[in-house]
Amino acid sequence: MPPHSLPLLPDIVLPQASDPTLIGRIWSPEHGGPAVVTVRDGEVFDITSREIPTVRDLIESRIPVDRIRSLPGRRIGPLAAILQNSDEGRRAPDAPWLLAPIDLQAVKASGVTFVVSLLERVIEEQARGAPDRAAAIRADIDRVIGRDLSALRPGSPEAMEVKAALVARGVWSQYLEVGIGPDAEIFTKGQPMSAVGVGAHVGIHPVSTWNNPEPEIAILVASDGRIVGATLANDVNLRDVEGRSALLLGRAKDNNASCALGPFLRLFDESFTLDDVRQAELSLLIEGADGFRLEGASSMKRISRDPEALVAATIGKNHQYPDGFVLLLGTMFAPVQDRDRPGEGFTHRTEDVVTIATPSLGTLINRVMPCADCVPWTFGTSALMRNLAQRGLL
Repeated sequence: MPPHSLPLLPDIVLPQASDPTLIGRIWSPEHGGPAVVTVRDGEVFDITSREIPTVRDLIESRIPVDRIRSLPGRRIGPLAAILQNSDEGRRAPDAPWLLAPIDLQAVKASGVTFVVSLLERVIEEQARGAPDRAAAIRADIDRVIGRDLSALRPGSPEAMEVKAALVARGVWSQYLEVGIGPDAEIFTKGQPMSAVGVGAHVGIHPVSTWNNPEPEIAILVASDGRIVGATLANDVNLRDVEGRSALLLGRAKDNNASCALGPFLRLFDESFTLDDVRQAELSLLIEGADGFRLEGASSMKRISRDPEALVAATIGKNHQYPDGFVLLLGTMFAPVQDRDRPGEGFTHRTEDVVTIATPSLGTLINRVMPCADCVPWTFGTSALMRNLAQRGLL
């Protein structure tokens, strides 16, 4: 029996804006591959062409936003129908559905960019992946640190004084190093083409018993370092795996369907800029099939490293991305509400529905499943190139 349908309705999913410039991707059964699309008056238009065979080419071409709006495209159908078919648990394979709104871009992420999540990473490390130890360690960390780290600018002399004091007290951590030290944590969340879109299942590796969603904004960056737009992200995290060792970050972060992006990429224009990203307030809702409900939030106003600084730490003379990249900016959400036994905090269960939203970018909705029960990732870069060539787009 398929699970109950997700609330994938245009009024819920789309940004609360009069005329946002939206770019996305759909799976086109007609072509056996993806298409670059935009949304106009509730209709989805395919704007794929030899000039724009991929989202990567659209971004790298420097086509002005006003020209993107005027591209004729080809009408695919109403957004409402495509959204409904984007629910992986109820999908009709002969109709289009939404994909993650990026393609050839690298999927990068920045960690420990908010003080609340910084302290939770320290707790994970101290707990060595054992959730039942978290509550006692949390109280001890609060007692030892004894000050609001949010006032510190990472890498500043004041931050280095705090570091010296914590080292002297024997509580320095690799997470504190990247949280208040001079260098940001930038890691690879997933491979190009591996992210899933709105309505898709998001995957939890079966080895994990302590995990959570991470509601984030992701910014799209061109190969020359321009920040051109933003979307929503769920940086699914296995707390017990990373807590055992930070060297297990790849196992904790990069699994089948472990990164969701969408619903659309909103390009910067006269009504939406990076300053809107800096001011964004994200909401999170987790609803379990068992009746469990958890609400959370993440405020970009409280980020400790500016998005431009995080981009500068990712790309430059020493590191290039010829196809650009999407960069997840981190989250302040750190769930401590108990779900099962007291003191163990939150962890996912199969069929949890995760809703991440902010008015300027819309709503990203996904259902949690074991990684092996999510659609396997089989359509990679080589498959895309062959598909585009067969369609005469290369």
